[in-house]
Amino acid sequence: MAANFSSVPVLDYSLVANPERRAEFISQLQHAVINVGFLYLSNPPVAQEDIQAMIDYAPRLFDLPQEAKEKIRMVNSEHFFGYSRFGTEFTKGKTDQREQFDFATPFENRWKPGEPEYVRLWGPAQWPEEEVIPGFKATMLRYLAQVETLSYEFIGLLAEALGLHPEIMKAFYETDGPTQHRAKVVKYPVPTDSSSDQGVGPHFDGGFLTFLLQASPHRGLQVQNLAGKWIDAPPIPGTFVVNIGKALETVTQGIARATSHRVLSPAKGSTPRYSIPFFQNIAQKLSIKDVTLEFSPEILKLKEQRGALGAIDSVNYAEYGQLPTGQVNLIGRIKSHPDVAERHYPDLFKQFFPQGLPAQGSAY
Repeated sequence: MAANFSSVPVLDYSLVANPERRAEFISQLQHAVINVGFLYLSNPPVAQEDIQAMIDYAPRLFDLPQEAKEKIRMVNSEHFFGYSRFGTEFTKGKTDQREQFDFATPFENRWKPGEPEYVRLWGPAQWPEEEVIPGFKATMLRYLAQVETLSYEFIGLLAEALGLHPEIMKAFYETDGPTQHRAKVVKYPVPTDSSSDQGVGPHFDGGFLTFLLQASPHRGLQVQNLAGKWIDAPPIPGTFVVNIGKALETVTQGIARATSHRVLSPAKGSTPRYSIPFFQNIAQKLSIKDVTLEFSPEILKLKEQRGALGAIDSVNYAEYGQLPTGQVNLIGRIKSHPDVAERHYPDLFKQFFPQGLPAQGSAY
């Protein structure tokens, strides 16, 4: 019974290029995506100097003068990019103890009046001025481009692990231009005596895949197994943590599993924890309910053998089966960042916040 996994598996990406061991990687990937929903990926094809540069930049980004951060506050961006102050989000009844910047792969917004509002969600990111943190933007864009390439390669391998043609997943991305993917740089400070240890509360990721660079040596990331037990996923140098998003779970009829996860704050007396997640998006106007993937009896049986899901703590992104993916993502942003919604999406703001602007945003 795979339900009570007690650790997150480690897969070596270099096996993919080895004809004698590629099948071994595919088999390991099949187990990870069906039974765990999380994995470590060692030897990823991303330049080590760029990974190290991002690790080095992370604390510098948060050490910027507050004035420099405020210039790129998320409330300025209809695309929900930019800086979010500490403690502005709420998950499962508690304040998330984190400060963060939202960035993305390059994209020029193509929304026109009359089109769905969610088309406005993709567009140019806000970046700190070059003189206050020289080289950061160029380094992060170079890093994101490499992770984006990896994400497309990896989704093809994942399709193969589920018995599908590797090219089949291309249909889920934009066909008339690039798909924009989001990223964050996050700081989890050491809690004060009065604060909780919730870095970010239990949640699912949206989209298809998340590639997380744990950018400091702190423990804190935990994943929830099928029995509801929390399992540590500590940093392993030279790896990404990869996990399944709720859209991919939905489109695979639950065969690939989106796994509930959370982050605990660093221990008192420690130093801040930093992380850099990359979130792979799919086409905005795509309605997953209209997409059918055919799986073999053997793959369907593996899902059946996994067993039933026990009590878990995450319920967000439940709308993927009903609404276009862009609308699902916009709703998530609206709920999490009501100040941005009030300024840029007033009708949706009134729909979700009829009592006016709350003190904090909450995904669910």
